[in-house]
Amino acid sequence: MNNKVVLAYSGGLDTSFCVKYLALEKGLEVHSAIANTGGFSETELTDIENKARQLGVASHTTLDVTNEYYQKCIRYMIFGNVLKNNTYPLSVSSERIFQAMSIVEYARSIGAKYIAHGSTGAGNDQIRFDLTFQIMAPEIEILTPIRDLTLSREAEIDYLKKLGVERDWKKMEYSINKGLWGTSIGGKETLTSNQTLPEEAYPSQLQRNDSETMTLNFEKGELVAVNDTVFDNPVDAIREVEKRGAEFAVGRDMHLGDTIIGIKGRVGFEAAAPLIIIKAHQTLEKHNLTKWQMYWKEQLANWYGMLLHEAQYLEPVMRDIEAFLDNSQGNVTGKVIVKLHPYRFEIVGIESAHDLMNSGFGDYGEVNKAWSGDDVKGFTKLLANPLKIYSNVNKK
Repeated sequence: MNNKVVLAYSGGLDTSFCVKYLALEKGLEVHSAIANTGGFSETELTDIENKARQLGVASHTTLDVTNEYYQKCIRYMIFGNVLKNNTYPLSVSSERIFQAMSIVEYARSIGAKYIAHGSTGAGNDQIRFDLTFQIMAPEIEILTPIRDLTLSREAEIDYLKKLGVERDWKKMEYSINKGLWGTSIGGKETLTSNQTLPEEAYPSQLQRNDSETMTLNFEKGELVAVNDTVFDNPVDAIREVEKRGAEFAVGRDMHLGDTIIGIKGRVGFEAAAPLIIIKAHQTLEKHNLTKWQMYWKEQLANWYGMLLHEAQYLEPVMRDIEAFLDNSQGNVTGKVIVKLHPYRFEIVGIESAHDLMNSGFGDYGEVNKAWSGDDVKGFTKLLANPLKIYSNVNKK
């Protein structure tokens, strides 16, 4: 009898509960798998594997999808300057689809009858995992113990304690999801509308109280160098920005948004690299792209972010939007100067051969070179015609 189940495992409270519950209460052979989207070091991955084996899994594997995640998703979020509700860089929203795709591929490779995840019934992740699993492997049954049992974090901790599982339970009061494109933090404070996360809940603590200037070089929209150090892989460039920004505790915020299931959801996050890179990239675009390129990019990127957030990555229209975003980056090349301070950053300016401010046509607010005062008078007169007609007809 095939009783293999592949569990999407993170080493956190929910998936630790799932290992024990699926094995002891359901009699299944649990194979844990963590899909790393760039948020874990080798030491952390080893620790996660050790925890899984201590819980009694039949096997454990690490699936590295970092480069795929960057190439097929993050680069387009940078091209589109995607921030959900002008705040959240879709840190978890975007990575879940790639984790789900790699988990389901692994489940099929070992012939598992079941696939499980530790999502609750009140969040977005359950939809992202379920939908991806259903599309890619409809023959595999999905198991969701946390959702089905409607468990609180306290109930999960009590269950594991009774089984003799030892963990830092105080630390596990917070749900932390870490990836290349940021870290989300959920806890009792995020269930309220009037409280914020305490300082100690953030994985990255303030290390510097001074300031530092950092330069980011983009080539056709992609980050290729930090402080003039060139990186062959943009993933490494992102990590360098994250390391420098995290020292200043940059990128912290609270996001409130509409969930896929229709309720409002609140989560804390830290995302130094995404926020710095997106703001720097957007500033470079303001200098190098036309008004209508910027306008239509914003419209399509907003839809791209919403569809990504709502588990629609596999929808064909996403490839169409990506093609537009990709094509828009032809002239997005140059250097952006950023200044880091404790808990904040500022964009100082840009240097680019494609800077439309350097057209030679004129200096805004100072001098006109490519037109005369009479040209402006005639232009303004014609521009006013529609409103003059409306006012005359309607006696305004």
